[in-house]
Amino acid sequence: MCIMRCSKEENFKEGRLTRFGNIEISPSAGVLNYGQGLYEGTKANRTASGRILLFRPEQNATRMKHGAERMCMPSPSIEQFVDAVKEIVFANKRWIPPPGKGSLYVRPLLLGSGPILGLAPAPEYTFLIYASPVHNYFKEGTAPLNLYIDENFVRASPGGAGGVKTITNYAPVLKAIARAKNRGFSDVLYLDALHRKYLKEVSSCNIFIVKGNLISTPAANGTILEGVTRKSIIETARDHGYQVEERPILVDELVDTDEVFCTGTAVGVAPVASITHQNRRIEFKSEGRLVSQELCSTLVGLQTGRIEDTKGWTVEVH
Repeated sequence: MCIMRCSKEENFKEGRLTRFGNIEISPSAGVLNYGQGLYEGTKANRTASGRILLFRPEQNATRMKHGAERMCMPSPSIEQFVDAVKEIVFANKRWIPPPGKGSLYVRPLLLGSGPILGLAPAPEYTFLIYASPVHNYFKEGTAPLNLYIDENFVRASPGGAGGVKTITNYAPVLKAIARAKNRGFSDVLYLDALHRKYLKEVSSCNIFIVKGNLISTPAANGTILEGVTRKSIIETARDHGYQVEERPILVDELVDTDEVFCTGTAVGVAPVASITHQNRRIEFKSEGRLVSQELCSTLVGLQTGRIEDTKGWTVEVH
């Protein structure tokens, strides 16, 4: 793993590689007491010819900088972030699965590691990256998902931190996920906090709906995390001739929707078979020729080197 440290008023210096292991941290660290922390997620893939490719890591670096500003933290520069990710991938390259068998998931963390008893920004910060080989995120594998709308929980509210990848956004959804899974669902689809009638996102991924040639996804207005996969799918869909809108989507629109899919670094592009809301199960097309499969094929083709990258989205590690 890679570790960099800096104080509140400084910039991050060059990091050091060390064997994966536990870290020592003060009990009064800002991240432990007040949740002052961010994380990112990206993947490295092995191509059929043996090359190792990252996918748009500078987008993760930019998102971390944005999140760090919101959480009153210094952050590594985009160049430092990308270089550290490349270094970690190269150091762990033997753990990258063969083509089609999975990816190396890379997890950058930015932590308020310095001791602080009062509610204030930590005096010291740690940037850490580790990695792990992974396969499918959901136990369903590549099978379509069945989502549940639980109106008892919201993921984010206006003015909060839902638009940044702070660690504090994730533990609060665990109870909602557990309730959904106990009822046989894959995950939870959250509605907006104010009206409880607009789609927002799933616990760990963004959502898209398809009606004819129109693809819609909830607008990112500070309560939705702007996923790198989300951004890439929007651009790819437009390249494929689809009309794409980022807008408020009423839950009532699901009844007239042809297809639904989720996007995220961990989940990739996952079709949704059904969404259950207020004891009503709404089913969507999840077999045959799917828009999600078409877009997923292009995205995975770029990520694995099967399709020529004309956009400069991939970064080779060597």
